[in-house]
Amino acid sequence: MSFQKEKAIFTEYIRSKNLKHSEQRQLIMDVFLKTEKHLTAEELYEMVKKKNPSIGYATIYRTMKLLTEAGLCRELHVVDGVTRYEHLYNHKHHDHLICTKCGKFVEIESPRIEELQEKIAKKHGFILTRHRLELYGLCKSCKN
Repeated sequence: MSFQKEKAIFTEYIRSKNLKHSEQRQLIMDVFLKTEKHLTAEELYEMVKKKNPSIGYATIYRTMKLLTEAGLCRELHVVDGVTRYEHLYNHKHHDHLICTKCGKFVEIESPRIEELQEKIAKKHGFILTRHRLELYGLCKSCKN
């Protein structure tokens, strides 16, 4: 995949903030976009340093902050205290099952859950603008 739209969005966002569009930022974005999983900054760092060992943690964190601000990814803060990043742009809404032992994430999509959330919000006079559902427990491997 070429991720041309994502690259254009990021380039425009960087330009709007009067920042430089560096090769390091580009590499970090490319590695992130090619990885369809919930990555920690440390995991991303390990992947990026194989391609460019001169990139440090601070550059990873700053770039992920910019990608988040640009609407290309989302930060996930879960009970283990480790921030993970997931793709946001052009991805369908989903919720998560999260293992409290190993940290495994499972993306779930459920129209019934979405309908129920809307119904509950309406009952209480709320108009939902966004939501995030995270269900915590033990995955199949950890429960044994």
